[in-house]
Amino acid sequence: MIRVLVNGALGRMGREVLRAVSADAELELTGAVDIATKGERVADVINVKSDVKVEKDLITALGKHKPDVVVDFTRPAVVMNSLRLILGKGIRAVVGTTGFTKSDLDELKKISKTNATAVLIAPNFSIGANLMMRLAEEAVKFLPKAEIIELHHDNKLDAPSGTSVLTAERLVKARGGYIQQGHPDEEEKFAGARGAEFKGIRVHSVRLPGYVAHQEVIFGGLGESLIIRHDSNSRECFMPGVLLACKQLPKRSGLIYGLDKLLK
Repeated sequence: MIRVLVNGALGRMGREVLRAVSADAELELTGAVDIATKGERVADVINVKSDVKVEKDLITALGKHKPDVVVDFTRPAVVMNSLRLILGKGIRAVVGTTGFTKSDLDELKKISKTNATAVLIAPNFSIGANLMMRLAEEAVKFLPKAEIIELHHDNKLDAPSGTSVLTAERLVKARGGYIQQGHPDEEEKFAGARGAEFKGIRVHSVRLPGYVAHQEVIFGGLGESLIIRHDSNSRECFMPGVLLACKQLPKRSGLIYGLDKLLK
């Protein structure tokens, strides 16, 4: 039985993780942490049979419950401090929080190695979204000019999304680097109209109520276009990936970036 603690337990994703872990026969929900807690019990939060209480302090909870894996769905502003505590104790971390910089990833790689543990940073836990990226990588070899449109709910804090950043990185690598897209003398009538740019790949971020998480990669060729699109219609779609990561991570070491590394 793999012991799991959920950090950010009262958020929308945190509650879904509580439900999923509680229902899985191979996992044991051993702890829950959220700075907004008023002393709730998990049983009251998600209507399941559980004696676990939601606690405020992560470091205290880690020492008390001694989890094998911590699932973190918190905020970009606090996640690095949390991971320093988690990995520093040799505990593995499954992370759905986004907004990591290259220096953050370099630090996590070093900390996980020093403490003989593992951390998975997954911009997207949806199996379908990861397959979308894999298919896009194959398509860009034949249709190298592409743009990304990602659409999320209007409470998302970072733009572009972690998924679109990872997609852009993988597309550039698969097609062999920078390619000029659009007319070299094009002019934006409104600043940012052509979106953000990563080595020639344009990324457009939409933030509106009614969306969960959606992305399409549009490829253009001579007289044709191809669209590869993925839609997350509820947060439940991320749970199979989270559960897979919880079960796989005890067998892994170091920094793992992207759920696709576990999809073999």
